[in-house]
Amino acid sequence: MRVGFLGGAREVGRMAISVKSQKSQVIIDYGVMLDREPGFPMHVPPKDVDGLVLTHSHLDHSGALPIFYINDKKPLYTNKLNLELTQVLISDFIHLSGYYLPFEYLELNTLMRSNNHLDFGQEGAIGDMKVKLFDAGHTPGSAQVLIEADGKKILYTGDYNMEDSRLLTGASMDYGDLDAVVTESTYANEDHTPRPELEKNFVEAATEVVELGGTVLIPAFGVGRAQEIACTLAANHFEYPVVLDGMAREASRIIMNYKEFLRDPKLFMNAMHSLDWVDGWRDRRRASRDPGVIISPAGMLKGGPSQFYVSKIGKKANNAIFLVSYQIPGTPGKQLLEKGVTTIDGKIRKVKAQYRHFDFSSHCGASQLKEGLRRLGGKPKVFAVHGAEGNCELFANWAKTELGLDAVAPRTGETFEI
Repeated sequence: MRVGFLGGAREVGRMAISVKSQKSQVIIDYGVMLDREPGFPMHVPPKDVDGLVLTHSHLDHSGALPIFYINDKKPLYTNKLNLELTQVLISDFIHLSGYYLPFEYLELNTLMRSNNHLDFGQEGAIGDMKVKLFDAGHTPGSAQVLIEADGKKILYTGDYNMEDSRLLTGASMDYGDLDAVVTESTYANEDHTPRPELEKNFVEAATEVVELGGTVLIPAFGVGRAQEIACTLAANHFEYPVVLDGMAREASRIIMNYKEFLRDPKLFMNAMHSLDWVDGWRDRRRASRDPGVIISPAGMLKGGPSQFYVSKIGKKANNAIFLVSYQIPGTPGKQLLEKGVTTIDGKIRKVKAQYRHFDFSSHCGASQLKEGLRRLGGKPKVFAVHGAEGNCELFANWAKTELGLDAVAPRTGETFEI
């Protein structure tokens, strides 16, 4: 088999890999780089592709998939929950960035109709390849991909988390002997705060602000992080008003129909029923004035209702903005953390509200990434991807020196024989 890296190599964004056997080619993920203008993976002629596999809905993994449906209709393999969440995210992406995109809603609709539903542990066939998906513990429905062909077994971890969260059960990493693994390395250089300590600090900080009459804005990714925060507040018996806004509402409604993907469906439903769901601008204005918590995309303050909330909440010192998602350099959220400023009423202004970052990551930290590799059987060749600022190289070097594995941090455009 041959593995080619079309994007996501030594960077976070536009994740895409190609796996070729003697007779077939499969593309796993085909995402975008979310900058001022979307960045795409390397082009692959759709006629050369036998099937597509999607690990999860986040746009850095899914956002460019409709390209394969402009003139063709390629079979897509993912589970139903991933598919529905992907439709929500790509629809919003087309709405916001359509000017820059080579596809429209028509291609997205064709993609939706082309899916071959593949549940965890179920085997699918693409040409002469066998494909299985397993729970990645990253977002609801997120998957790791195991491909077998030509007597070889390759694992693509996608984004994954081995630790249980309030929302999801962690990935098990039990796949027997492998010939190769393509692994994320987002946090190869740091560990996350232990969950019990993180939750305690977070809930105490939110309670303190609300009890003093303030409002807490929690910008959060609409798929996964928003629901995790709602479950965390519910599990810790947070007794003040919590408001849910933006795309997180639609994503939550979808997840309600797929409770089998969740670690604790009862907690999730309790959290959803205890929320106030924003329905229009009147609710939005009231939420920004009243003491309580607002959970709203975008997680990096780049778009979504969170921009409106920042303009209101950021002006008062008794309020707070708690960032709970990864902040890409150059985004408004990163700017807030580094410089204490953000755009309010069209101008860059100093934020008077307190602002903090709570590391509610749904990725493995460095120790978990290492443990994940240790759990894999055989002596697989390791490809470290999905890491910025030297993290791919760092993790590949660790695998080489500590585990004695053949490990590389590939560059975009490189292909390797397995």
